Amino acid sequence: ESPTLCREDGQSFSWSSNLVVHVQFHTKDRPYQCLECGMSFSQSSNLFLHQRLHTGEQPYKCLECGKAFNRNSHLISHQMTH
Repeated sequence: ESPTLCREDGQSFSWSSNLVVHVQFHTKDRPYQCLECGMSFSQSSNLFLHQRLHTGEQPYKCLECGKAFNRNSHLISHQMTH
């Protein structure tokens, strides 16, 4: 058995760190809680991104039209509309 294979659903991962994150979804282990609304996350980075919803921070700006986004992935999706 591969050390990067999920015992719960058989999904395989190239990196063991990705398996660790994946397993947290099965166990519902979400130790990082938003103090503003109570939502919980399995990774601190996801909590950090979530908190931008409360602060209104939008660090990713479209150079073509000036519209700003709280996530780089949202900016990339938006840029495809130009």
